[in-house]
Amino acid sequence: MRDDPEIVIVVAVARNGVIGRENGMPWRLPSDLRHFRATTMGRPVVMGRKTFESIGRPLDGRTNIVVTRDPGYAPEGVVVAGSLAEALDRARAVARRDGVGQVMVTGGGQIYAEALPLADRVVLTEVDLAPDGTVTFPPLDPTVWRETAREAGSRGPKDEAGFSFVTYERSSAAS
Repeated sequence: MRDDPEIVIVVAVARNGVIGRENGMPWRLPSDLRHFRATTMGRPVVMGRKTFESIGRPLDGRTNIVVTRDPGYAPEGVVVAGSLAEALDRARAVARRDGVGQVMVTGGGQIYAEALPLADRVVLTEVDLAPDGTVTFPPLDPTVWRETAREAGSRGPKDEAGFSFVTYERSSAAS
């Protein structure tokens, strides 16, 4: 394991780039939620306040670090940071303490946009829908990101769409 934990973005993105609508997800994909849980379990997760509030509680088995500009924000069971930089510093310290090699960035749109230039990897669920939405994920620049893994998701009976799990890594030329 390298000294500095990897920054990994975990996101589900529709064909049209949409990731959210009205502080929620515009689809129902229990299979992807299981994938998200498995991918992030035991690792510190960094998210924005709106994303945290849309979940409604801290994610179990993970140190939850919530980014907010509100200095009085103090929900139980989370670490609060005033900026993404502060959140990533805290998450790296947690990852080192826990002996894990990754810090997971889990949304929302503004946090993803700020974290993308810093990220080492993107674990992306391609959702086979094009819903209306209010939040989008920035396109991945092919000169910066290369696809390193792709797996078709196994659509369960409660999943509203097909999906694939795709991993992108920052190309060495872009580092």
